[in-house]
Amino acid sequence: MDDRQIQIIIDSLLPLLKAGVSFTIPLTLISFALGLILALVTALARLSKWRILKLISGFYVWVIRGTPLLVQLYIIFYGLPSVGITLDPFIASVIGFTLSVGAYGSEIMRAAIISIQEGQWEAGYSLGMTRWQVLRRIVLPQAARVSVPPLANSFISLVKDTSLAATITYVEMFRTANQIVATTYEPLLVYTEAGVIYLLFSTILTVLQNYLEKRLSRFSVR
Repeated sequence: MDDRQIQIIIDSLLPLLKAGVSFTIPLTLISFALGLILALVTALARLSKWRILKLISGFYVWVIRGTPLLVQLYIIFYGLPSVGITLDPFIASVIGFTLSVGAYGSEIMRAAIISIQEGQWEAGYSLGMTRWQVLRRIVLPQAARVSVPPLANSFISLVKDTSLAATITYVEMFRTANQIVATTYEPLLVYTEAGVIYLLFSTILTVLQNYLEKRLSRFSVR
């Protein structure tokens, strides 16, 4: 590695970190938060006794899980303008990632809710609670604890998936790397540097995930 390549790595570090902190992380947090809400609503709809809700939510999960995320982003950003709906790259990215998190997260939450023993429901009913009260006060808190590890994995995966937003012109960390490569002609160096930063973000989140799991585990023992 010569002096020029070392200088490229040094000069690229700040723009990549800035794009990661200013655009990649906010996009991830907003999409994941909205996705969790959508996931909970979808999971409850799939467990509902109302057939129409089951059909609509099941169709949504089937479509999102059965098509590539990249295709979904292209439809939202490049396809919708043909029917008069033009979206900002950030908004299009948030919608795409939220729909993805909502579909996959709903299956995690649905499985967690189902895993709660029937006796928990019956105990709530015996205390005079309604179905909604049992769900809110007894079932969901336990299901949330069960859901944490798989949802945390989804969150970490989402950090990496946000690089797909570069394909619809959203200037996050990976697109910033593309711009640097276009001027330096050093793809190996710059893309490797971007990969290391993604790895750094994922490692930090993994540490936080392990900490959260330990805290919840201690809470469940008590």
